[in-house]
Amino acid sequence: MTLGIHVMRKSVMPSIAKNVRSTSGRRRLATLAATVVLAGSVQLITAESSWACGDTRLGGPQAAASGPGVTEINPDAAFVSGKSSVAADGKWNEVAVKVTNKTGIDAHGVQPTFGIHTPGSGAALRTSDVHIQWLDYTNTWKDLASAPGCSNTVDADFTQRQRLDNGSSITFKFRYSLAPSTPKGVTKIQLVTDAFRPGGEANGATDMKTVNVTRAQTTPDTKPTTTAKPTAKPTTKPAPAKPVEDKTPAPTTPAPTATATKAPAATPTTTPTATPSAPATTAPVGTPELAHTGSSSSNGFLAATAAALVALGAGALIAVRRMRPQR
Repeated sequence: MTLGIHVMRKSVMPSIAKNVRSTSGRRRLATLAATVVLAGSVQLITAESSWACGDTRLGGPQAAASGPGVTEINPDAAFVSGKSSVAADGKWNEVAVKVTNKTGIDAHGVQPTFGIHTPGSGAALRTSDVHIQWLDYTNTWKDLASAPGCSNTVDADFTQRQRLDNGSSITFKFRYSLAPSTPKGVTKIQLVTDAFRPGGEANGATDMKTVNVTRAQTTPDTKPTTTAKPTAKPTTKPAPAKPVEDKTPAPTTPAPTATATKAPAATPTTTPTATPSAPATTAPVGTPELAHTGSSSSNGFLAATAAALVALGAGALIAVRRMRPQR
């Protein structure tokens, strides 16, 4: 019995091992298949956006389709003017798109497209950040609605169509502005354009223009600094000038002296001997100038003093002469 059981175990174990190996193989095969599918999904997710959403404009400037079997080609479109750098400040930025018909037939209802694409996987423009207008045939700027496009693209809802004969071209003018609310991560945009016509199937030439996005400077160099204000302030007000005091002496009128008024009374008028007693040599220096002085000069005082002395001298002389006969 023991031997039989042992034999039976030997016969059963190989079959279990085979089942385990087959199950393990199936699991490895399923894991490999899941890895392949996942890798393919990642490739689809990270593929070129133009391929992923079907917008051929996002692949950069492209030539018109050509080759055997290519018919019903759309017109070509190209940017002919536009800035290479714009500011997110709400101001207008003009751009011109030239559409050329090289299809070999006259085109009825040619229509260009105009879009703004944000490259990369970071911040992107929103329809609320973009304002677009076009210049109509009356030379008037008209608003265009902004519509979300494929892969971070904002498209202008442009419906104006124009007849375009074969071999001719026409220029459409657009202008756009970026609001200050534009995300700070948006530092570069791509303007894209192409054109189509009714019945057109193959792509004509497309164009793309890269534009840098700037913002108002906020560095201290551009802000008004408070350190510069003291230099602009007026200096201390000078004290008002005091009126200059006039130090010129006021003309003085000589007061009448007692001697001047009393001198004539002391002069003897009854004796003829008074005339020889007034010698010119006793007068002080400057007496001859008395006739040339004015009323404000000090010579008047000197003259009065001299007259008083003369009168006193004359009186003394008369008194002496009168006393001699008495002796």
